[in-house]
Amino acid sequence: MQARIKWVDGAMFVGESGSGHAVVMDGPADHGGRNLGVRPMEMLLLGMGGCTAFDVVNILQKGRHEIIDCVAEITAQRVDAIPSVFSRIHVHFIITGKNISHAAVKRAVQLSAEKYCSASIMLEKSVAISHDFEIIDVE
Repeated sequence: MQARIKWVDGAMFVGESGSGHAVVMDGPADHGGRNLGVRPMEMLLLGMGGCTAFDVVNILQKGRHEIIDCVAEITAQRVDAIPSVFSRIHVHFIITGKNISHAAVKRAVQLSAEKYCSASIMLEKSVAISHDFEIIDVE
C-alpha cells in the first residue's frame, strides 16, 4: 500500500491513497486550521470502523443472514498528555435485518475483532478495544 499526504496550508493536508482517492484533513482554528476536514486521529477511528464493519457485514452475508443495515458507532478516549494516544475504543454495532440471531452477530463481531480486522488487531496492541451490539429485527 502507498499513500501521499500533501500540505495545503495552515493545518490542512490532502491525503491521497494508492488507489487514487483523496480526503481532506484539517485541524481546529486553535491549531492553525479552518476546520474544513476530518482530524487525522478521527481518520484512524474511521479506518478501524470501516474495517470491522466490512468484516461483520461480509461474515453475516456469507452466512446467508438477511442483513439490511449495519452501523458501527465508535467512541474513544485519549490520554491527557502528549502524545495524546487513544486509551480506550468502544465499537457498538447496530445490525438491522430479518431474523438475525444473537449468536450469528456475536460470532461475526468476534471473528472481526480476533481474526480479520487488521486495523483493530493492530491497535489493540496498545489500546483497550471493546465491542457490543444490538439487533433491530424487521419483519
